Parts: sequence; C-alpha cells; structure tokens
Amino acid sequence: MQGMTRRTPAFVCAVTVLASACTAAPATDVPTASPVPAVNATRSALLPTTVNEIPDMDLESYGALRMQVKGTPMVINMWASWCTPCKAEAPYLAAAARKYGDRIQFLGVDVQDNRGDAQGFAIEHWPYPSVFDPSGTIMAHLGIRGPPATFFYAADGSFVTSVPGQIAPEALDQALRQLLG
Repeated sequence: MQGMTRRTPAFVCAVTVLASACTAAPATDVPTASPVPAVNATRSALLPTTVNEIPDMDLESYGALRMQVKGTPMVINMWASWCTPCKAEAPYLAAAARKYGDRIQFLGVDVQDNRGDAQGFAIEHWPYPSVFDPSGTIMAHLGIRGPPATFFYAADGSFVTSVPGQIAPEALDQALRQLLG
C-alpha cells in the first residue's frame, strides 16, 4: 500500500504536466508576421500603410482622415474579429479592394475588439488598411449598433449609401458602380 501512495502523486504530476503541454496557448495573441503592405488608392498622414498596423483612432482623427482622403471615393467597413457576419463578408470586400483598390480607398474600422485578434483577422482577410475604435465611438457616431456595416463616400466626400449588417456581393457591386459613376 505504501508504494502505491508514493507513486500516485508522481503519476498525477506527470499527467498534469503532459496535459498542460498539449493545451498551452501561444505566448502572445499579437501576430508576429512582418508588415503587410496595404493597398491604398491615395496617401494620407493618417492612413495606415500596412494591413497589420491598425492604429487607434478617435472621432476627431477619423474626421481628419476622411478629409485627407477627400478627392478619392471611399468604402469604410466596420468590422470585428469576433463578428461572424464580418467573416462571411470578408472575401467580397477583399476581392473588391483588390479589383478597385487603385481607384477607391478601402478602410476598415475595427470596433470593440482585442488588438491582437484584430491584427490576425486583418492579416488573414484584408488587403487594405484598418484603424482601431476600441470603444465604438466612431461606430456610434455613424448610428450603427454593431458590426458589420459598410459606408460609401463619393470623391468629394459626400455620403452615397450604406449597408447595415453583412453586405451581399450584389449590394457591394451596385454601390461600387455608383462610386465609379
């Protein structure tokens, strides 16, 4: 009996170490990939040049960015890495950005998210830049309750249309045709 009692703690310890080694999470949730250049139709001091940059942006900075991009049509998509409809619409937005990214500025606004998760999502899905709105201030200003939502602006900065919720390929194509005239 005594021999069994001594082996039991050692056995439990070994099993615990093995189990934790199999389920251990990565040391960090921030992607370590090198910077991914963003497809940008224009230049702006506030417009990120890499996909994984995702700088913080408040409402004032967002307004300044919109003014700096004036002269170029713009598509702004509100998204979050935890948002299932955002994941579903991502391929359509990415394809549109690859097709029209030299004529239309695409911008993601990541809302109420974890920065590391957002960077991973952006690297996986977007060829265009995003900014980080952790409190949802920009989203609230635009009258949106949650992601996704997509806004379309003409080259003169005027509002053209928006699509609350997950955008369908047909709605995206129609709005892009409106922007390009």
